Amino acid sequence: MAGADAQSAERRAIPLVAADAKPVFRRVLLKLSGEALMGNLDYGTDPERLRVVAGEIADVQDRGVEIAVVVGAGNIYRGMAGAAAGMDRAVADYMGMLATVLNALALQDALERAGVHTRVQSALSIPEVAEPYILRRAMRHLEKQRVVIFAAGTGNPHFTTDTAAALRATEIHAEVILMAKHGVDGVYSADPNVVLDAEFIPRLTHMDAIQRELRVMDSTALTLCMENDLPINVFDMDTEGNVLAIVLGAKVGTLVASA
Repeated sequence: MAGADAQSAERRAIPLVAADAKPVFRRVLLKLSGEALMGNLDYGTDPERLRVVAGEIADVQDRGVEIAVVVGAGNIYRGMAGAAAGMDRAVADYMGMLATVLNALALQDALERAGVHTRVQSALSIPEVAEPYILRRAMRHLEKQRVVIFAAGTGNPHFTTDTAAALRATEIHAEVILMAKHGVDGVYSADPNVVLDAEFIPRLTHMDAIQRELRVMDSTALTLCMENDLPINVFDMDTEGNVLAIVLGAKVGTLVASA
């Protein structure tokens, strides 16, 4: 176990990249879980954590990389889990979609405080606070070096924000999905927080992830990525510098890609 712990610590260390390294991607989509915005809170958004995440995104954009974001809502919706018990699934899902809008607005504010031009596009119509999702407009924002935050999932119940990330990534022709995790540095053979000797998997295919029921994304999202030959880089968002390191070509976390 000591050896496994050392390897995990090494993977979680701040990645080293050359100062003059060039980006290996032109356009990426970052999938942020709501939990990635909680910091040490039980639920909600931590202002300091928001600042750090915004800084990570700004660092990538400063390298000339176009970046879009899909944000989840586990930090907010988990606080409503009791209220959602026994609730109609569609109603509960719409509540979750609205919670992602709250996170998107919070992230937008943090990004703009960091000097990053940002647009929020919502799959639900909320014109007072967000643009409607229009693909061509989103593409134009990206071309103008604006960060686009996609909120409200797909706009449909029964679909997760993982599926929304896969869908939006294929629509905007992103070259990779950066799948940010909270407290996990990649894909394991089992939940490493439960199974202490779970095996870290540095690379696998979409089909492997589906057949082995590994917790990369839900099966709908994984299938969509597989059919569109879209790679997924699963990594730990808690380690500062990971996002930029991946964009600059460093091997961080687990790569899910075609064989």
